[in-house]
Amino acid sequence: MSPVAKAEALPLRAETDVVMVRHAVRTWAVQQGFTLVDQTKMVTAASEIARNTVVHGRGGSVQLEALADGVRKGLRLTFEDHGPGIADIELALRDGYTTGNGLGMGLGGARRLVNEFQIESRPGEGTKITLTRWK
Repeated sequence: MSPVAKAEALPLRAETDVVMVRHAVRTWAVQQGFTLVDQTKMVTAASEIARNTVVHGRGGSVQLEALADGVRKGLRLTFEDHGPGIADIELALRDGYTTGNGLGMGLGGARRLVNEFQIESRPGEGTKITLTRWK
């Protein structure tokens, strides 16, 4: 793991928290020197997973971490909830799969927008999703 230069945890309990996370991720991405395109990719991925945390995970939190690995800078976001979990992760990552009213692009779309994507989930225990994007 890369050294963490800065970290902050934010709650995710309501739609207003999703908006707050979007703003925080944009600010952190700018501070890390991300291009506008990379800022937008990270904010979009964060928004998708934050919304899933609130809606499907029944609330949780996100840990933002500014990374410094030699000359590389990055941003890692770790979303955690203690909701119902995901029974079939492979199915949940497929485009078009949804358990709600969305388009079913959230998890798979977020995975395509970042450089590193990790998901851990157990039914009845919750979900942990880590997104990392490098500058």
